[in-house]
Amino acid sequence: MKVRRFDFLGFPARLLRVWRRSLQFRTVVISMALSGVAIVLVGVYMSLSISSDLFNSRLEQVLSESQRAQVAAQRIFDSSDATDQASMQSVMNAARTAIRDATSSGLVAVYRAPGQESSALAPQDFSSTELTGSVITPELRTEVAENADQQYWQSVALPIRGSLEPGVVVGSQLDIPGAGIYELFIGYDFAQSEQTLQFIQQVLWISGLGLLLLVGGVAWVVSRMVVSPIKNAAETSQKLAAGDLEVRIPEKGEDVVATLARSFNDMAGSMQRQLTELADLSVMQQRFVSDVSHELRTPLTTIKLAGDVLYNERDTFDSKTRRSTELLHAQIQRFEKLLGDLLEISRYDAGSVNLEPEPTNVAGLVQDVVGSMVTLAEEHGCDLTLSAPGGHFDANIDPRRVRRIVMNLIGNAIEHGEHKPIDVAVDSNATAVAISVRDHGVGMDPDQLEQVFSRFWRADPSRQRTLGGTGLGLAISLEDARVHNGVLDVWAAPGEGAVFRLTLPRSLDVSIASSPLPLNPAERDE
Repeated sequence: MKVRRFDFLGFPARLLRVWRRSLQFRTVVISMALSGVAIVLVGVYMSLSISSDLFNSRLEQVLSESQRAQVAAQRIFDSSDATDQASMQSVMNAARTAIRDATSSGLVAVYRAPGQESSALAPQDFSSTELTGSVITPELRTEVAENADQQYWQSVALPIRGSLEPGVVVGSQLDIPGAGIYELFIGYDFAQSEQTLQFIQQVLWISGLGLLLLVGGVAWVVSRMVVSPIKNAAETSQKLAAGDLEVRIPEKGEDVVATLARSFNDMAGSMQRQLTELADLSVMQQRFVSDVSHELRTPLTTIKLAGDVLYNERDTFDSKTRRSTELLHAQIQRFEKLLGDLLEISRYDAGSVNLEPEPTNVAGLVQDVVGSMVTLAEEHGCDLTLSAPGGHFDANIDPRRVRRIVMNLIGNAIEHGEHKPIDVAVDSNATAVAISVRDHGVGMDPDQLEQVFSRFWRADPSRQRTLGGTGLGLAISLEDARVHNGVLDVWAAPGEGAVFRLTLPRSLDVSIASSPLPLNPAERDE
């Protein structure tokens, strides 16, 4: 059996992807994070408060016990009439017993205060093992020695049962008649209070963790109740955008989500009706254009035949009749071209265009088109040049449609080129071939660029068409480029001319990585 290894390196990326895509996941995580911060703050506050209360309560207890022990011992010393060291030692033993009886701690140490004259009656110091060494610090002894009527305490670590336990040492003075001043130190073990505090903290953190998980579960359920209708609405919107106009959101209840569903469904119904009407109008329009174009073919053919007869006999007419015959012939040709363009547009609108691709040398195709239009360019005072650096392998294109695109682009450049040079370039790379046509004429501003591929649009309405164009050339060229999965781009600037660039994939099933030719002339000049 094959065991799959967990991809630790890819886990953060997957988690980030889930974070971006799932509103429910973000809601739960944010709720748990904010709740976790609140629980931690409350837990720390409660832990510190309980710790302080436990310590202060225990400290008050041990200070009270220590004071009772000091008073009991001092009472014994005050009532003593010992006259020799042996009897004084007996009194000290009695005081030691009284101290242990008055307090819950057996950790007692009594030291004669330093700096006193020696006395024959002074009893010996004694100390519990746990209070030896550095447990009783010099600082504590100094405080006790300098203040006779007060108690002083210090937090220490007591060596009890082979380990260091938290505790407190309380110090005070004893005045032994005939023997001098002694220092009384009593040690108290705080281990039980520490254990109590640890248990409380453990309960707090376990409860906090349980509360955090509960908050996460509640957030998950609540967010699911809210997110599910939104998710359903998003999926329904995607289906509606994809063209499924029959899809609707289920309507349940009378809350705001149900109101949203009803509003969405009403909007979807209205859109469906309007789109259906628009589709019907579009079909009628396409059919009308197609039918009219076809119906005009027959009378146009008759008119064309008659016009050709007159045009061929024009030399036998007088000057006025000959001129009228020539104008009639030109307009019939333009009318015929307009009908052809209308039929072509109607095919694109109806989606009935059939591409006929074949391996074609694009550079050779463009060279043929340029050669056929050199005379026309010279008649309009334009110098037409072709640049083809090399590397021109065959591309799988429909040569008739690409030829039409190039002829349209060069024709527009001649008409708007202001008698200036026109540069045609062809280049290719691994995935695409490109053809660009640049003129140095009037150019266009940004508003005109947005309309340049619109049907029957003119940059200058007052300008007459000098080449007999129909106003559909660029619109058809754009559709021809799209049917090849190609791109037709344009750059223009007022007074600097325009550049039209056609980029086609070498094969219809290969995506264009980049265009071999730059669109902006400044990039080409670098």
